[in-house]
Amino acid sequence: MSNSDTISTNSEASIAAWGKVDDTHANVTLNGVVNVYTLGGVWTQVRAAQDAWLHSSSTVNSAAKSLTCDVTKVETLDGAGIAFIIALQEAQTVAGGNFELIGLAERYQPLLKEFDPISNLFPAPVAKPQRGFVTNIGMGTANLIKDSKGLITFLGHLGSDLVWSVRNLKHVRWGDFVNAAVEAGINALPIIGLVAFLIGVILSFQAAIGMKQFGAVSFVGPLAALGIVREMGPLITAILLAGRSSAAFAAEIGTMTVNSEVDALVSGGLSPMRFLVVPRVLAGILVAPILTLFADIVSIFASMLTMLIYGIPFINFYNGMLSAVDVEDVTSGLIKATLFGVVVSAVGCLRGMQTGNGAAAVGISATRAVVSSIVMIVIVDGIFAFISYKTGF
Repeated sequence: MSNSDTISTNSEASIAAWGKVDDTHANVTLNGVVNVYTLGGVWTQVRAAQDAWLHSSSTVNSAAKSLTCDVTKVETLDGAGIAFIIALQEAQTVAGGNFELIGLAERYQPLLKEFDPISNLFPAPVAKPQRGFVTNIGMGTANLIKDSKGLITFLGHLGSDLVWSVRNLKHVRWGDFVNAAVEAGINALPIIGLVAFLIGVILSFQAAIGMKQFGAVSFVGPLAALGIVREMGPLITAILLAGRSSAAFAAEIGTMTVNSEVDALVSGGLSPMRFLVVPRVLAGILVAPILTLFADIVSIFASMLTMLIYGIPFINFYNGMLSAVDVEDVTSGLIKATLFGVVVSAVGCLRGMQTGNGAAAVGISATRAVVSSIVMIVIVDGIFAFISYKTGF
């Protein structure tokens, strides 16, 4: 063994020395106190020398290389020392080489045997089998059917409990109802007002660009007002509630599900639907049309301000709006908003009740609540539009 092939720590307290005998043989000698404190600067040096030796020669196969670890002179060995020995052995095993440990005192044998076989500490990664296109389609269809069944069942229980709440007003948790209404309603006014204002400005500007080509800028106000009260106001409000309140309901109930609080309610003889879901759905039914009406007013006011740029006075805008929008249009939008409120709050509670176990389960439920709510909003909006077309309402 040459001096150039030897790596050790400082000369006063060398606990590990790497020695390369030839291209196929090397050894590591440990002595003295080998613990978590003395291995700090040695571990990296020895492992780097081992890796360099294992990959140094292209003419010698790594499987033919043998490493001997001599611990005869070790006085004290703790768990860090055992981990160091295991790291040396694992590197040899991965490279296909041989490893031999000599001189380990009898009192340290049980500690080493706890990690035998070493393969349990470093399990080989198992590649997940790739599912085919047909399998993915089948699994997706099965999940959709299962989710649809769960939604229908939930809506049936919810409808029954809403009827119960009307008949038993004193038993409804009005405290939770007020808290949910404040969180989903009053606290949502700023963001809904901001978005509604921007929608009114953008809608008027975009409509005016096209109408100006035909000299019909004066019709922008009535058309914008009609579109806002019948469609844009309820839709924008519902989408904001889906991203804000539905996710909040799912996260709140989902946390209770993970903490087994929902199971505790069942064990205590209480209905989770009546205890948790009904107050939040009632709050959604109340706040959705109120927020929609607020959004309508803000959007129409923004449209009025925008039309001033095109020389349309407030009074002209107001008179044109009255000629195009009637009570039936406003009522249609508020009814649609009420349906959206039921959908948003109910879906949020449903996803919260379906929360699984684990730290990520609540986040997944909140995400599913937002996505499902938006999808259901679009579906309900389409059904309502078809009914309006057939009935003229």
